[in-house]
Amino acid sequence: MSLEADLLLERRRLKRRLSLWRGAFVLGVVALLALLAGRPEAAGEWLGGAHVGRLTLSGAIGEDRRLLRELDRAARDPELRALIVSINSPGGSVAGGEAFHAAIQRVREAGKPVVAVMGGTAASAGYMVALPAQRIFAREATLTGSIGVILQSFEVSELMARLGLRAETLASGPLKDQPSPFRPLTEEGRAALSAVIEDMQAQFVARVAAGRALPEARVRELADGRVMSGRQALAAGLVDAIGGEREARAWLAEAHGVPAGLRVRELDPRGPAERALSEAARLFWQGAASLLRAEGWMPGQIHPR
Repeated sequence: MSLEADLLLERRRLKRRLSLWRGAFVLGVVALLALLAGRPEAAGEWLGGAHVGRLTLSGAIGEDRRLLRELDRAARDPELRALIVSINSPGGSVAGGEAFHAAIQRVREAGKPVVAVMGGTAASAGYMVALPAQRIFAREATLTGSIGVILQSFEVSELMARLGLRAETLASGPLKDQPSPFRPLTEEGRAALSAVIEDMQAQFVARVAAGRALPEARVRELADGRVMSGRQALAAGLVDAIGGEREARAWLAEAHGVPAGLRVRELDPRGPAERALSEAARLFWQGAASLLRAEGWMPGQIHPR
């Protein structure tokens, strides 16, 4: 084949590829416009306006600084009419639960109604973050409660001895390496760690007593680490009602005059522009993938000749 013919074929391939990307870009823009046209609330997320905020906490709860800052911004937002705390978490760190508990409490102190909605699980720190809410909803089968603190370690000194291994430790004090996987927990170390656990437990119990308006003695009866169903938690006074977000919105409308149809805006630490670009990029690549599949250029497909 001549050089001119090769160049012509290569030019056609480049032109076809350029047309492909142009088409994908146009498709992404059209899809984004269609999204905004079909979902006015999506545009509202970027343009502002009155709304209900939703804080979603799922998985292990830690101290997420960006999300905590977003909560503090929500407390100052004059357009925020209420906050829904949506929880589906088996727990997390005590410090993480404490941080979100305090931040949600600040939203409530700013005059914003707060309601918590529990999903499949809202236990331990997952229950702690629901406590500042004025009303807590749970499903009948929600696993909740588990009011308690746990510290776990492991000790392999016997296994190491059988393998002929020995660990050497230099510590500034007898409690610095407690607990240690290389030697059994000493009585002194056990007492010191137990004191820490008891102090954290007392803090947790105090938060439950304050949040649920229950006598501390009653909370201590429930704070043995037991997990409850939503129905059991309702009977024990740890939640207020059975239901989900729909019931929570109805309560906000009835108790605080927040319209049930008011749009919900997810609390997202990303800025409006970043969220818009992220959505546009997602739609762009989705459109590009569709075009590539149509052209038979996706992996595992035969390129048409």
